[in-house]
Amino acid sequence: MSKPVDIPAVKRQLKIKTGVVKRLSKELTLYNKEAEAQQRKYDEFKSKVSNEEDEAKLRSEETMLKEAKKMVPDAESRLSKAVLDLREFTVATKDIPELKDDQDFIAAKEALEEAEM
Repeated sequence: MSKPVDIPAVKRQLKIKTGVVKRLSKELTLYNKEAEAQQRKYDEFKSKVSNEEDEAKLRSEETMLKEAKKMVPDAESRLSKAVLDLREFTVATKDIPELKDDQDFIAAKEALEEAEM
């Protein structure tokens, strides 16, 4: 005999895990845009360097560029872990009849699809 499933708890976990995946997807997109913008700014400034003061500012811009680029792999890693966690949870709960057409379960699947694009 199988033990009863706490549907409200499962739905709560689905919402939480789905929210994490959505938030981290947005975060990764923002970090990528920031890194691209910082790269353009650095490249533009580098082409205009003409004196020592500009060289110092260029080094500062380079540091900012490196920092922006560092955030991307970290965000990718966190998103990857969150996607794996949500995927495992949806696989483990897919056979629960009460969740078959549940909006939270559907939202979780959609979040996984979007994150994997």
